[in-house]
Amino acid sequence: MKVKVNVSEARLDVFLQQNLKQYSRSHIKKMIDGGLVKVNGKIVTKSGYKVGESDEIEYTDLPTKKLDTSPEDIYIDIVYEDDDLVVINKPQGLVVHPACGNENHTLVNALLFHIKNLSTINGVVRPGIVHRLDKNTSGLLVIAKNDKAHISLSKQIQDKTCKRCYLALCDGVFKEDSGTITTHIARSKKDRKKMAVCPDTEGKLAITNYKVLKRFNSYTLVEFDLKTGRTHQIRVHASYIHHAVVGDEVYGKKSKFNLNGQLLHAYKLEFTQPTTKEHIVVTCELPNYFKDVLIILEKQKK
Repeated sequence: MKVKVNVSEARLDVFLQQNLKQYSRSHIKKMIDGGLVKVNGKIVTKSGYKVGESDEIEYTDLPTKKLDTSPEDIYIDIVYEDDDLVVINKPQGLVVHPACGNENHTLVNALLFHIKNLSTINGVVRPGIVHRLDKNTSGLLVIAKNDKAHISLSKQIQDKTCKRCYLALCDGVFKEDSGTITTHIARSKKDRKKMAVCPDTEGKLAITNYKVLKRFNSYTLVEFDLKTGRTHQIRVHASYIHHAVVGDEVYGKKSKFNLNGQLLHAYKLEFTQPTTKEHIVVTCELPNYFKDVLIILEKQKK
């Protein structure tokens, strides 16, 4: 396929994103990185390459891979569904998509069994997956049924018009009732399996708003509102301000409540429906193991 440039100067990736609405930004980057884009007959592998007026861009889509992820009859809790998307309440302990060490028994395996159509933008390993939750974080995830919905939802997350709110029980008692944590986050240089706050010249900007909902003797129930979506963002930021999420043994300490993971739950999603443009708000309750800990802490206050 060919596209004629009609602007004086633009980045290659930006121009293609604006003119190839059927593809996401990450999809276009993969095309460029893979040598599938030519400018005036020459392969260009730099996304920031400047194209000029009258340049001719030729591109080939990424090759379609054979689907080798198997459907599995794993129960999923669907809390909202329409023709474009489905919102599920992911349980703690369920990995979102196959990866090294977790090739099966994931949310994707379950989606392939229960949902007839899923978007193809993220390939065969992550069909329909617009955003992710950590294995031991529970709560709401939006899944795209088609590529148009996927692009719309991804853009809403990118533009920060999709609101994602979490509830967490944190160690210690917060002094402030609310605040904003703003840092840069990158892969830890000491442990490559972890993320860490880094200098502003490194990593990616991460912004997290928080609001105290309830204080207990040695813990605080907090609402976190993500303004960016970095890996482990809430867990890293909570640890950074010395209030690690309870049960998070990676960024905090072992909990006395005999938990199987952190008490972090994505309880609310707000977004615009891709086709109807309706404002959608979806919420879900805390899981029972989270409620049980709060009951224990409430009794200790009396």
